[in-house]
Amino acid sequence: MKRLDKSEIVFKLLAYILLTIFALCCLYPFVFIIMNSISQKSFVDDGLVSVIPMGMPQLKAYAAVFENKKFWLAYCNAFYITIYGTAISMLVGICGAYALSKTRLLFGRGFNFILTVTLWFSAGIIPTYQNYVVFRDGLFAGNGRVFFIFALGVNAFNIILLRNYFQSVPQEIEEAATIDGATEFQILTRVYIPISKSSIVTVAMFYAVEFWNGYLWAQMLLGEDDLPLTVFIKLYMENTIANIEEAGGGNLDYSSYSLRYAFIVCSIIPVILIYPKIQKYFASGVNVGGVKE
Repeated sequence: MKRLDKSEIVFKLLAYILLTIFALCCLYPFVFIIMNSISQKSFVDDGLVSVIPMGMPQLKAYAAVFENKKFWLAYCNAFYITIYGTAISMLVGICGAYALSKTRLLFGRGFNFILTVTLWFSAGIIPTYQNYVVFRDGLFAGNGRVFFIFALGVNAFNIILLRNYFQSVPQEIEEAATIDGATEFQILTRVYIPISKSSIVTVAMFYAVEFWNGYLWAQMLLGEDDLPLTVFIKLYMENTIANIEEAGGGNLDYSSYSLRYAFIVCSIIPVILIYPKIQKYFASGVNVGGVKE
C-alpha cells in the first residue's frame, strides 16, 4: 500500500473535519425539532431547548397529533397522491424517454427541442393556474386528488435524465433483441428497464418527493378533504395553533411549538425510512443519466 505524504494526510484530515462539521450542521435542525417536541412546555416556550430535552421527556404533543383524525386523512391523501402520482409519472416518463432516445423517431429533434425549451421558459404561474382550473372543473371535476396526480405528472428534467440513460445503452443489445424477434414493448420492458434500474429508481424518488412535498398547487386547487399533509399542517398551524397561542395555551400540558414540531417529525418519517434504502442508486443514476458520452 502506498504511503501518504504529509500534504495528502493534511488534506484528508481537513476534508474529514469539514465534512463532519457539515454533517452536524445538516443534522442539527432534525435534532432541534425532535428535542423541542418532547421537552417540557415551560422550557420550550422560553426557547431554552437546543440539542437535549429539557425537563422530563413527554409525548403529549405526539398524542395530540395521533388523535387528530384530519391529520390521518391528510396523511392518507399524501400517500395516495405520492404512490399513484409517482406510478403514472414514471409510466409517462419511461415511455416518453424511450421514444425520444431513438434517432429513428419522426420529428425526434423537434420533440427533444420542445422538451428542453420548457426547462428555460415557462408560461408563468397565472396561465398555468388557469389551465389547471379548467381541467379541475372539467375533466377531473369532483376528484381533486386524481386531478393533482395528472396535473404534476410530467417533469421535463426527469424525462431528459431517463432519455440520456436510455441513449447510453449499447445499440448492439437492442439489435440482438430485435433479431430474436422482440417487439418494441418487449425491448423496453426486458432490456432497457432492467439495465436502467438505478436511473429509474432515482427519477422515481424525485417524483415521490415532489408529490409528497406538494404544497403550492395543492393549496390553491384541492378541496379540504383532498389536501395532502404539507398543506394540512400549514393550515392547522395558521388556524388551530394560532388560536391556542392567543388563548395563552389554555390547559394544555405541552407547548404549541411542541405540537408544531410533532407534526413535522411525523410528516418526515416515511422519507427518513425509505431514502436510506435507495440512496445507493442515486449517484450512479444521476451521473449516468446526466452525462452523454
